[in-house]
Amino acid sequence: MTIPDKSPQADTHADLWLTPAEQASWLSVVRLVTRLPWAIDAQLRRDAELSMIEYMAMAMLAEVPEWTLRMSELAERTSSSLSRLSHLVKRLESRGYVRREPDPGDGRFTNAILLPCGMRKLESAAPSHVAYVRHLMVDNLSGERLRRLGQDAERILRRIDSPVR
Repeated sequence: MTIPDKSPQADTHADLWLTPAEQASWLSVVRLVTRLPWAIDAQLRRDAELSMIEYMAMAMLAEVPEWTLRMSELAERTSSSLSRLSHLVKRLESRGYVRREPDPGDGRFTNAILLPCGMRKLESAAPSHVAYVRHLMVDNLSGERLRRLGQDAERILRRIDSPVR
């Protein structure tokens, strides 16, 4: 992605290309966003027999009143499509961790509900998961750098989520 040639035509588009420093930073971010989820997923599968997305979905449910969310809200919170989440919740249901039922306030919607067995699974998985996250990220950065990384991630996510203008 660096400037491929120095011809006059290339100069008109030079602002589109990344500098060597920008490219190096970009490639580091690409490696991070590719490898970090893989590493977290591998740890959770090994230690808790859960995928990262299964753990995330159950953790999102554990954080809300009555451990209940509409499927559409859970899909948004886990950055998943409703179709993918539906398959995931079906797997969690078969293991006795969650159940689905019509939303009593509006039957057009379906709620996902974390069951006590799912909460116990989440609680048993959390210590090794948090220790691994701490090992990979938290203990690897100063408090200030971790705070700034979180802020930078939020700024990029807002750009991703905002409509293109």
